[in-house]
Amino acid sequence: MTPVSYQICCVGHLTQDHIISPVSDQYMAGGTSYYFSHALSGFQLNYGLVTSVAESEMSYVNELRGLGIQVHVFPSKQTLYFENIYAGHPDDRSQRVLAQADPFRAEQLTGINAGIFHLGPLLANDIPLELLKVLAAKSKVSIDVQGYLRKVENQQVCPAEWEGSREALSLVHTVKADESELKVLTGCATVREGIAQLAWFGVKEIVITSASLGSVVYCDNRIEEICAFKPAQEIDATGCGDTYIAGYLYQREKGASPKFAAEFGAAMASLKMESVGSFTGSEQEVLNFIQTAERIEKAFDIG
Repeated sequence: MTPVSYQICCVGHLTQDHIISPVSDQYMAGGTSYYFSHALSGFQLNYGLVTSVAESEMSYVNELRGLGIQVHVFPSKQTLYFENIYAGHPDDRSQRVLAQADPFRAEQLTGINAGIFHLGPLLANDIPLELLKVLAAKSKVSIDVQGYLRKVENQQVCPAEWEGSREALSLVHTVKADESELKVLTGCATVREGIAQLAWFGVKEIVITSASLGSVVYCDNRIEEICAFKPAQEIDATGCGDTYIAGYLYQREKGASPKFAAEFGAAMASLKMESVGSFTGSEQEVLNFIQTAERIEKAFDIG
């Protein structure tokens, strides 16, 4: 492979998703890599994606390439297939996994470089420690911990312990998790204690979200509380976390402060929630939304 370099590169499986909610029942592409890539597609950014799908879902890759995204795709026997069921509220989701994809391998990323690698595992074995070590040796690594904290039992997505988490987190620059994932990951009772634990492991920046209650960001021994923005309507929460961290990393790569980057990510997530599918707006749309949208002044208790 001819060496290539990006400002931000995402590594994660594209998925086939069946999304069932009170207002819709749809089959569509999904996964961290899908929502993250769409969210950045309208921005001025040298961005690349490393993903894996079965031949039957190559149309998802072609869709992203049609947006101008550089996609490095590796074959898999199956495409990761999720069934997401929302019952009454966008934050209330149950999941089943109907097919699993092949894990990524370190040799697949030989010659691919980036200022930031964002890893979006969806299940615990998606991105092994060996690959994380390779990427951390040459770049900053950002990671959404969600996939490392869940396993599949009889097609049901269940909580799981992240084996080797201490070593893995010592290699990571930025961690994104929601409030419940942070408690599982660290065993700490409060968000503040959990953040302190991750920082002690060596994580430099930490983003913790709590849906409509807002989020917090940690950097340089400072915690900033970020209000959520009120969407015009709550239609589809799938991919909101991926959209948030895409906006956050984009602004950090541009040199923005952690607080502004988190506000930008939160605004993108709220805009994305207003419709089914991914966020594909412009940076200016997000900036306008920050200026005009109602802020939900009820930040969650960080302890």
